[in-house]
Amino acid sequence: MRLILFFILLTFSVYAQSRFTVSGYIRESGSQEQLIGVNVYLPNTTTGTTSNTYGFYSITLPAADSVTLAFSFVGYGTEIRTVKLRSNLQLNVQLAAIGRELNEVVVSGRREADKVSQMAQMSQIDIPVQQIKKIPAFLGEKDVLRVLQLMPGVQKGSEGQTGIYVRGGGPDQNLVILDDAPVYNVSHLFGFFSVFNGDALKSVELTKGGFPARFGGRLSSVVELNMKEGNKEKLHGEGGGGLIASRLTLEGPIKKKGVAVAKSSFLISGRRTYLDLLARPLIAAQTDDNTMGGYYFYDLNAKFNYDFGQKNKIYASGYFGKDRFFFREKNASSGSEGGLNWGNATGTLRWNHLFSEKLFSNASLIFSNYKFQIYAKESERFNNTENEFELRYTSGVRDWGLKYDVDYFPNPQHALRFGVVTTLHRFTPSAVVVKNSDINQFKTEVEALNNVESGIYAEDTWKPNRWLKMNAGLRLSHFSAENQNYFRPEPRISTALMLRPDLSFKASYARMNQYIHLLSNTGIGLPTDLWVPSTAKIAPQQSSQVAAGFAKDFEKQGLALTFEGYYKTMNNIVNYKEGSSFLLIDDPSSAEKVRWDENITSGRGWSYGAEVLLQKKTGKLSGWIGYTLSWTQWKFAELNFGQTFYPRYDRRHDLSVVGIYEFSPRITLSGTWVYGTGNALTLPQSNYLAYPHNLNPQVQYGQNANAPSIVYRSFGGGWSVSDYGPKNSFRAEPYHRFDLSLQFHKKKRHHERTWELSVYNLYNRRNPFFYNLTSRQVFDANGKYVKTETVLQRISIFPIVPTLSYNFKF
Repeated sequence: MRLILFFILLTFSVYAQSRFTVSGYIRESGSQEQLIGVNVYLPNTTTGTTSNTYGFYSITLPAADSVTLAFSFVGYGTEIRTVKLRSNLQLNVQLAAIGRELNEVVVSGRREADKVSQMAQMSQIDIPVQQIKKIPAFLGEKDVLRVLQLMPGVQKGSEGQTGIYVRGGGPDQNLVILDDAPVYNVSHLFGFFSVFNGDALKSVELTKGGFPARFGGRLSSVVELNMKEGNKEKLHGEGGGGLIASRLTLEGPIKKKGVAVAKSSFLISGRRTYLDLLARPLIAAQTDDNTMGGYYFYDLNAKFNYDFGQKNKIYASGYFGKDRFFFREKNASSGSEGGLNWGNATGTLRWNHLFSEKLFSNASLIFSNYKFQIYAKESERFNNTENEFELRYTSGVRDWGLKYDVDYFPNPQHALRFGVVTTLHRFTPSAVVVKNSDINQFKTEVEALNNVESGIYAEDTWKPNRWLKMNAGLRLSHFSAENQNYFRPEPRISTALMLRPDLSFKASYARMNQYIHLLSNTGIGLPTDLWVPSTAKIAPQQSSQVAAGFAKDFEKQGLALTFEGYYKTMNNIVNYKEGSSFLLIDDPSSAEKVRWDENITSGRGWSYGAEVLLQKKTGKLSGWIGYTLSWTQWKFAELNFGQTFYPRYDRRHDLSVVGIYEFSPRITLSGTWVYGTGNALTLPQSNYLAYPHNLNPQVQYGQNANAPSIVYRSFGGGWSVSDYGPKNSFRAEPYHRFDLSLQFHKKKRHHERTWELSVYNLYNRRNPFFYNLTSRQVFDANGKYVKTETVLQRISIFPIVPTLSYNFKF
């Protein structure tokens, strides 16, 4: 830290003479929304900077009687300002949004002046929210994570699901942060939708390699999402409805009458599915009046900010969402109910303070809570006596965090960031309540673990000359686990060497540590995810990743091409042992006796591959083509007999083609086509009949308590035994589909409306969701039984799905 401070003071003393600083905030005209990543530069030079997460910029230049600065941001008109620079200058700028005549730059290129080839950071994708809204929707819901799945290096999960697997990592290895708060479970509807409502978002950025030092705690990627702040000039709203859900967003100023621009504003956004309402008459038609059940999810985003002036601002934002699956059945003598609940809650309180025209700080108080619950209740009345049995199992993780970041802009060649963060985790791997009135039993057992995770970092974006750009930094992370403390240094560097003005060679190295782990239940396909900390027995996960590649801009054609190769190693990754689970579903009364740390094993993995991304940024036709060639392998001493195997979501080839065509300001056509190698699965290679000596082959399946319910099944008077080969040695069929969307926009007097017709899986590809082994009898032409054979049955869940949705804004 002393070395960093010395470097700052030395830099300041060298450049203090005859140099002055222009600084301020950049906002959107008409809403006063602060703009992230706006380019501020001297035209026809490489001297420039960008606005930070809060719209603040600072650039130090030699004194001059006339200095011309350009402010550019794709989707907005470029603002040119000429100033006299004889002292430090405060210059706030507003950029006016351009209508549909200007197409947004696709994917990683919102910046106009800073071309893809000239960016020091590599393996980073910046997605405009307006771009997300033009891509075909699934069941009428625009989904951020579903768009990320279309990027090279990002693998999708099962059919229709929003899980992302970045460069060989699992879903727990992605740091997903919403206004600085980590979100632990990002899925609604068992993984088919994400929890992020695009109407409430201002920016989405994915980093999959060459991580800046300010990020830590995960191995594979960082997904940074920022909510809108709220319109400070007028009330604004947007919303819509699709096949399964509706949403509404309101934002506006909080001001006194007669004041032109408010000091504070608000945003509130809600979404709810009506699946339970649609399913209720169907359930009633199939059952009697005593049975009911359903599923629904909802989420709520809210944000408030207050501007105390140029030097101080506060922001308060939060998210709350919940999924609920339930059933109830009741008659005169008995009743039962049960279900699953899971949800997230986050909250962030931030204070921006401007110490000087070069020194900007942000302090954050962060809260995050994820909870999952299974519950079951049964009651029975016999001889005027009512007996009740109840089971509740809860797990989750709760965080309280403090974070302090500083941005320092000593001169155009350096942009320094440093800070500190500490988080108090409270993990609840198991909280069990069992009630049984029949035997007068009541048990409550709660396992709670408290851990502290901290980090201190410093990074510098350095441009020593016009040919070299570099982001270098160091992060020191710490985690307290029981009686052990882990201290881990994490060096980071990303460089861009300009071979030509439109061609650069890039390289990066990053070391990451992850102190928390996600255990996915091996028994049931529900969101029964268990977050647990590192302990004295379970070491932190660690990854090292190197990447290199080229970036080329084709200005005349409006194209950008990036090519990257990477190699990543992962140590101490965790998984359940064979046949283990966090909960014994067959014997819930003993659930509290299952120790999660006794049922997991540690191993290592490695992933390597190449990614190509070709983007068209301008014109009526925009879009991208992304291709990934990759290999991922794992090795655990206690899995697959210690042999290397491919994890489920290893895909050799992954291809995405996205096109958006603006026929006119009123009509937009978009389409996506995806192809991917099939998942790696474990399936029986053969079945054979057996008569174990401790089993009576005449008894029916399920009547013998000693019969293993997974390995053996009744079959032709004997027992069929499944022989499983090496783990994940079976490859599913390739996955591919084509989605199409047609949007009709119309501006009314007081609002704008959009009708969208989207078709998911247009050519009705029956992609596998899972496979099932089933037996069928074979007969000859005369109807005589010949044999019984085992058949591999493919189960698909989404055929062609057309959806009509309506969206509006005012």
